[in-house]
Amino acid sequence: MSADPVAIARDLLRCPSVTPAEGGALAYVEKTLKAAGFTVHRITFREPGTDDVENLYARIGTAGPHLVFAGHTDVVPAGDEKAWKHPPFSGEIAGGELYGRGAVDMKGGIACAVAAVLDHLSHHDGKPKGSISFLITGDEEGIAVNGTPKLLKWVAERGEKFDHCVLAEPSNQEMLGDTIKIGRRGSLNGRLIVSGKQGHVAYPHRAENPIRGLVTLVSALQAEPLDQGTAQFAPSHLEFTSVDVGNKTVNLIPGEARARFNIRFNDRHTLESLKKMIEGRAAKAAGGKIRFSFQWEPSNAGVFVTKPGPFTNLVANAVAEVTGRKPELSTTGGTSDARFITHHCPVVEFGLVGQTMHAIDERVPIADLRALTAIYRKIIDRYFA
Repeated sequence: MSADPVAIARDLLRCPSVTPAEGGALAYVEKTLKAAGFTVHRITFREPGTDDVENLYARIGTAGPHLVFAGHTDVVPAGDEKAWKHPPFSGEIAGGELYGRGAVDMKGGIACAVAAVLDHLSHHDGKPKGSISFLITGDEEGIAVNGTPKLLKWVAERGEKFDHCVLAEPSNQEMLGDTIKIGRRGSLNGRLIVSGKQGHVAYPHRAENPIRGLVTLVSALQAEPLDQGTAQFAPSHLEFTSVDVGNKTVNLIPGEARARFNIRFNDRHTLESLKKMIEGRAAKAAGGKIRFSFQWEPSNAGVFVTKPGPFTNLVANAVAEVTGRKPELSTTGGTSDARFITHHCPVVEFGLVGQTMHAIDERVPIADLRALTAIYRKIIDRYFA
């Protein structure tokens, strides 16, 4: 009898696992996988100043090749629960769709992966020809400190290695089968600070208005493209998101002005090379006449790409056979835990359609859950063929 991804997804949706709460979701996955013969570990990671986070690692098999399914059971808050058609943690089915916070991002994807693996094992005497594992965190929607990065380190310290990974994030844009994510842009946040000299607006010659310098540098940093893009990535871009002076007095020239910005960058850059480029462009625009500095926020979001090859072809072919669509190999979107996994093995992201993720009435068509399970099943069967 085949495992039912809809039933698994409903059970997971009924667990209120809002970051960093486990909410019963990992306990459910643990119970389900143990019953199928997996060795399961529950590990809590902690760090001063952060919330403790529970994680799960489960493996069946000891030989290679080793295929890992990754994901997260934590979800963002439901928001105004009264605005939902169905309670966000009830797992209600209506009109052929399953409603609930995490239906798309990404308890539905985890349910499909679990169902596909259980189906594969039931047709192969309960054992894979190599190894299958699950790497599940409760910190993806949070600050991603006590989740996947530490869990990967924990697994590596045990001497275990992965050959390939499928991350069940909602990768599709409009319909199931249109997009496989094979990489992600890097992300870097910073502040540009321009120093001046405070003074009375009636006597500007006695002051130095930092807003003038800030406007000059902001314009210069946005005037020239960072690059022209690469084979797998669109051009990098810098976007200013706020300008702050903190001046409540209209007749006072401020002593300092700041602007926050974010850069989404491609594989022409590293975090360090990008900082050097931006600082150099600002210095050129300042011409020695503007006093400025940068504050760079710590970032664990470097750029990565899994180059097209046999593994991406295997996944794309499975998608096409089930959906009838040839998926685009994309690197668009924000960050994901794939940025950590890529340091351990090639990783692709393929899951549900992201239209309603993080939204009121987050939901997934029942047909998509069954189709995604079929896709994962084909991937697994062919991977171990």
